[in-house]
Amino acid sequence: MSKGVTAKSEDYGRWYTDVITKAQLADYGPVKGTMVIRPYGFSLWESVKSAFDNRFKATGHVNAYFPLFIPKSFLSKEAEHVAGFAKECAVVTHHRLMANPDGDGLVVDPESALEEEVVVRPTSETVIWAMYKKWIQSYRDLPLLINQWVNVVRWEMRTRLFLRTTEFLWQEGHTAHATAEEAEEEAKKILEIYREVAEDVMAIPVFTGLKTDAEKFAGAEHTYCIEAMMSDCRALQAGTSHNLGQNFAKAFDVTFQTEDNREEHVYATSWGVSTRLIGAIAMVHGDDKGLRLPPRIAPHQVVVVPIGKNAEDVNSVLEYLTGTLEAVKAEGIRCYVDDRDGVTPGFKFNEWEMKGVPVRLEVGSRDMEQNVVTLVRRDSGEKVSVPKDKLGEEILRLLDEIQKSLYNQAKTFRDEHTLTVESYDEFKSIIEEKSGFVKCGWDGDPKTEAAIQEETKATIRCIPFEQQVDDLSCVYSGKPAKYQVVFGKAY
Repeated sequence: MSKGVTAKSEDYGRWYTDVITKAQLADYGPVKGTMVIRPYGFSLWESVKSAFDNRFKATGHVNAYFPLFIPKSFLSKEAEHVAGFAKECAVVTHHRLMANPDGDGLVVDPESALEEEVVVRPTSETVIWAMYKKWIQSYRDLPLLINQWVNVVRWEMRTRLFLRTTEFLWQEGHTAHATAEEAEEEAKKILEIYREVAEDVMAIPVFTGLKTDAEKFAGAEHTYCIEAMMSDCRALQAGTSHNLGQNFAKAFDVTFQTEDNREEHVYATSWGVSTRLIGAIAMVHGDDKGLRLPPRIAPHQVVVVPIGKNAEDVNSVLEYLTGTLEAVKAEGIRCYVDDRDGVTPGFKFNEWEMKGVPVRLEVGSRDMEQNVVTLVRRDSGEKVSVPKDKLGEEILRLLDEIQKSLYNQAKTFRDEHTLTVESYDEFKSIIEEKSGFVKCGWDGDPKTEAAIQEETKATIRCIPFEQQVDDLSCVYSGKPAKYQVVFGKAY
């Protein structure tokens, strides 16, 4: 399978598409810009989803579901918000089809125009806040901590599987609070969950920080983000958490009675990550053989490939492993036995390498004679022979090593391609010739930010929480720097 994969060094975009399709993560849908998430890809998404969902619930959040269709008038209530999404909205104007009176096929029934057009959910702030108005009356109703796992539609012109598609899956959390301080604490708490899952579960190192006003979410007071570097040195916004202040509460007149009997608008947050994280996993860890999955989110942590010339040999291997695999699974290890008939071991090796399974377990006649099994690491290709009765503990050790190794490789790559500069000439040289992240001073002026983006196509990915601005000058204007920022070209 890997023979059909374009080399990263030859064409990175083509390599990415080859890996996503050949590893059976996704395929192209019949409507331009849509994708079909295949079972293996969806299983990977479920692993990522569980990592987030467990943490949300542990911090008091609950899941709900809000409608796919949103009255168009709702989007008009928060002007800045609608301006950010208007060009991407899919709009339903009619509710019925009819037989074409002029020939074959179907046409829209002109008599079925909706009294009010509805927008297919691009994000759910407006419909959720319309409901929160009904549900919130008193400080006793706060905080309201709701999340939902849904699909959204944003009509993209240029799409790429997982990274940017017309329809995608995500979670969106929407919370209401009694004070500005609680909303700010919530936004940062969620950002830390995002960082933890990205780094500790997906093995993707990220920068955390604040978005500039030009890059923040439409309608937000502040947007916080995690930013990751892909293996082509481009940035990917991997998750965002927004402090919305009272903007949406005022737009939808969501008020509550305080403990001292005053009426006040609530404070809000919203936050989300999406299936673009599956693309990030592929781009950060993948190689020319396909995926390399971190063990903590791999659908199969170990794949067993029995080696034999015929079905009788394979059955002998499976008998040899009877009891051993049950003990391995009892350790909580996700193990899959590939006993397909008529498929050579070599083909299976290539297929599971493409799918990025962290450990391959091989057993043949020689292994059985020596009462051992052979383990092969996907991240390094290293082979080890392990006594059968030590298999469980050795697999656990390897999985831990692989998880750490993938993170350390990604962090080393990011750090090597993150450079600090003081001159604009050096800035442009790195962005144009080497790519990667550039740390530098910024005077805080939106005009400076816009000029740099216009000239280099690089954007401020975030303003890191930890700042070192003493004696630092803006890389563009030469004025005293207000912030040290991270620039990069992004997906």
